[in-house]
Amino acid sequence: MKFNTVQRHFRESVKSLGRNSWMTIASVSAVTVTLILVGVFALIMMNLNKVATDLENDVEIKVLIDETADEAAEKALIEKVKKLPGVSEMNYSTKEDELTKLVKDFGDDFKLFEQSNPLRNVIYVKAADPQQTAKVAKAIDKYEYTYDVMYGEGKVEKLFNFLNISRNVGIVLILGLLFTAIFLISNTIRITIIARRDEIEIMKLVGATNSFVRIPFLLEGMWLGILGSIIPIAVVTTLYHNVYKIIAPRLQGELIQVLDFSPLVYQVSGLLLLIGVLIGIWGSFMSVRKFLKI
Repeated sequence: MKFNTVQRHFRESVKSLGRNSWMTIASVSAVTVTLILVGVFALIMMNLNKVATDLENDVEIKVLIDETADEAAEKALIEKVKKLPGVSEMNYSTKEDELTKLVKDFGDDFKLFEQSNPLRNVIYVKAADPQQTAKVAKAIDKYEYTYDVMYGEGKVEKLFNFLNISRNVGIVLILGLLFTAIFLISNTIRITIIARRDEIEIMKLVGATNSFVRIPFLLEGMWLGILGSIIPIAVVTTLYHNVYKIIAPRLQGELIQVLDFSPLVYQVSGLLLLIGVLIGIWGSFMSVRKFLKI
């Protein structure tokens, strides 16, 4: 395609937006409203996923070592746990360290146990895949010199089930919202093109090729997507900036954290722009195709 032809297509697509200003406003409005919903929901779901991941990563296995294990037996047990498939992190803690933590957490009354420490040496283990925590715990429990293996059996499974259900519901809602967005936007663009079918028929009658007719409409769809994504990007950026300023300082040092402003907002903004452009082009392509069969 010649450069002059490309210039002409771009020029015509921009002029067409102005000539059909009311339909342009209607299309851009539909894109704007829908993308605002998609953007806000995407921010919520991405943060909920972060919270779910934080909760999962906090799950660990506590291995109490049997008192009959001497130093060599403990080392052997630690090596076995370290080499166990699925283990990502492991820390050894003596019973003296455990008592220090107990005093720090619950007060000086527990210093009475310094004379006769009833605690045991412990290995703390984290699974590479938190969902495999129970499987890793059961494998460790089979090793010799393990007194008890604790990981919140029962509660952990319920937590993971809840998080998995929440993620699946979120994915379904996002897909449903995107489908609604595609339906609304493509129909609005379709109405725009139906109003101009005489223009398409005339171009075909004077011998214009399908691609010559189609390209300006595809470019017009692209412009509608870009224009329609500007306000949603501004809304998403402003909204998350204010929410982040309020919530993030209050969660400092806590287990649950929200996603940082950057790069999240840039990722969501890029996603909204991409969705707007793709839906605009796709809506134009599907709508103009019918009128090219003359």
